[in-house]
Amino acid sequence: MTVVRTIRSLITWFAWVALITAPKFVAAGSESPPSPIVNSPLSADQVVNNLERRNQERAQALVHSEATRVYHLAYRGFPSDREAEMTVEAVYNSPATKDFKVVSQSGSKLILDRVFKRLLESEKEATQPAVSARTLLNRDNYDFELVGYEPSGTSGQYVLQVSPKAKSKYVYRGKVWVDGTDFAVTRIDAEPAQNPSFWTKKSEIHHEYIKVHGFWLPARNESVSYIRLGGRATLTIEYKDYRVTDARQPGGAPAALSPVGNSQ
Repeated sequence: MTVVRTIRSLITWFAWVALITAPKFVAAGSESPPSPIVNSPLSADQVVNNLERRNQERAQALVHSEATRVYHLAYRGFPSDREAEMTVEAVYNSPATKDFKVVSQSGSKLILDRVFKRLLESEKEATQPAVSARTLLNRDNYDFELVGYEPSGTSGQYVLQVSPKAKSKYVYRGKVWVDGTDFAVTRIDAEPAQNPSFWTKKSEIHHEYIKVHGFWLPARNESVSYIRLGGRATLTIEYKDYRVTDARQPGGAPAALSPVGNSQ
C-alpha cells in the first residue's frame, strides 16, 4: 500500500469524523466505564425527550460563532511516518454557513493538502440540511438505552448506549453522556457504524465538549484509525477562543470572548 493510498483511507475516515462532530451541542471524553444505574431520576425516554427539545432550542438560538482550531495529525507505520499541523479560524453563521481561514500550517504537504483541506470541505458539506438531518442524535437515526447514571453535586449525568437504526457513513455506535440540567451531550466514546474505508481496520472517536455562554460546543476531539498492513493515525482537534451570538440575548448581542476551559 502506498503512502497516497494510506492518506486516501484517512481522508474517508476523517471526512466521516467531520460529519458527526460538527457542532450539534454534544461532546466526548475518556474511556472509563459508566456507573451502574442507581436512583436515576429519569427514564431513557425522558432523557431523550429533553435532549431533543433542548438541542433544537440551542440550534435555533446560535446565530453566529467564531473559534480558533488547531488540527494535528500523526501517522506512524507503513510505509513511512507522516505528521502535520494546521491552525484555522472557523466562522459559523445560522442557519447553515461555515467558513474557514487557514492561519498557519506545517509538516507533511500530503496531509495538509489531502486530509486537512478535505476535512474542512467535508464539514462545510455537513452543514447542509440534507446531510445534517442524517447525523443528528435523535430517534430518527438512533435507538437509545439508559446504561448508567453518575450523580454529582450539581446535576448528574445520564449515560446512554446509542445504536444506529441503519448502517451508514453518517452514524456511529457507542456511549454518550448527557448533562442532567442542560440535557446536552457532554461526552462521546464511539466507533463508526460502517467502516469508512477498506484500508481502515479499526476506528474510534473520543470527543469532549464544553459549555460556552449557554451553548455546548467542541473542546477537543481525538480520532484514531488503525490501518490494515500496519500503521496508526491519530487526529486531534483543539478548539479555543470562542465568540458566540445568542438570539436569546437582548438584540442578539454577541457574547464576550471565552477561551475553552471557562464555562458559563
